[in-house]
Amino acid sequence: MSPITEQSRRKFLQFMAASPLFASSAFAGDVPAVPIKPNDPLIWAPFQADKLIKSPKEAINVFDFEPPCRVNVPPAHFGYMASGIDDEVTLRANREGFLKFQLRPRRLVDVSKVDMSVDILGVKYPSPIVIAPVGGHRMFHPEGEIAVAKAAKAANHLQILSTATTTGVEDVTDARGAPIWYQLYASNNWDLAKTMVLRAEKAGCPVVAVTVDRSGGRNQETLFRLRQTDTRDCNGCHDRSSLAAGQARRSMYQGIDLSGMKNTQSSAMTWDFIKRLRDTTKMKIVLKGILAYEDAVLAADAGVDGIIVSNHGGRSEDSGRSSIDALPEIAEAVKGRMPILVDSGFRRGTDIVKALCLGATAVCIGRPYIWGLGAFGQPGVERVLELMRDELYGAMQQVGAPTVKHLVPAMVRRA
Repeated sequence: MSPITEQSRRKFLQFMAASPLFASSAFAGDVPAVPIKPNDPLIWAPFQADKLIKSPKEAINVFDFEPPCRVNVPPAHFGYMASGIDDEVTLRANREGFLKFQLRPRRLVDVSKVDMSVDILGVKYPSPIVIAPVGGHRMFHPEGEIAVAKAAKAANHLQILSTATTTGVEDVTDARGAPIWYQLYASNNWDLAKTMVLRAEKAGCPVVAVTVDRSGGRNQETLFRLRQTDTRDCNGCHDRSSLAAGQARRSMYQGIDLSGMKNTQSSAMTWDFIKRLRDTTKMKIVLKGILAYEDAVLAADAGVDGIIVSNHGGRSEDSGRSSIDALPEIAEAVKGRMPILVDSGFRRGTDIVKALCLGATAVCIGRPYIWGLGAFGQPGVERVLELMRDELYGAMQQVGAPTVKHLVPAMVRRA
């Protein structure tokens, strides 16, 4: 084994030993002990660093990208991406939730050709796989959001850009070569929200996705524990003298008066904010973070253009309920009045099929493409998206659905 490989191997095993994902630091032949909680699921990927995939094409599924991402990415940055909150019950529920639903395949259907295309708010995309907003892409690779935008362009995926982007909306739109959506963390400062929204509109964004599920603080234990193992001097990149000073370094906050900022989230947001936003921008408005059918009905009644059923990947609250579990009642209540997107925990083509059967228009993925970005940059993101498309194509064939419109509620049952 070469010295470099041995060094990488030791680094990875040190991470595994220190990780809160595992009950014990003991390893038997480099196989982890029984975990405290189900992984995401890291257990299905190879653990020895010298056996990790060396290129994106070696990946068999999206999980293969997580270990090399962990080797490449600093502990604090990896922890930011991987962390849920508190006991991470919701984080686990997002994967376990798919087990509550079983597919009912139909036979003797011609699926020699499968059309995965969907219409999302008047724009046709070749697949229903959407790139979810994730903050701080340059924490995982120097090319950051630009690499992700180029990967999205390669196969024409809809991309949603986070407020916490490390690259300005203008440059990301340029790299994508087509309009992207802008995700908004509104804060409790209307002028700040208005400035960012109008900037995104000027950059050509046709839709603003307002996050409505980040109204309070959160205890990101995995992040905090991994941050303790990070030996780098982070002061060169992070100004922790105040929240305003730290946020001022982020692209979408630059040039804005942030004095007095206490939180980037909005604890005071009500339906009045949505009405005010409607009067301010020509962009379509989507609400991200809807989990109760009552709120979905209110959104439709208020003329909101769409919703994203989401628990923020288990990062905003620890209710223990998965997004896929919330989807059916929301779809039934909305009754086709607006498109429904869904995120949190999607890793397989069958996951996507289940969501589409249950009423989703499209599915957003987050952590998997970040694994690809951290592992190999743009080629890694492209391969993650390719694997998701391939699995979706095969899953549609398996259930007898030549088009997305053939994925209907009768094809799935609750276990």
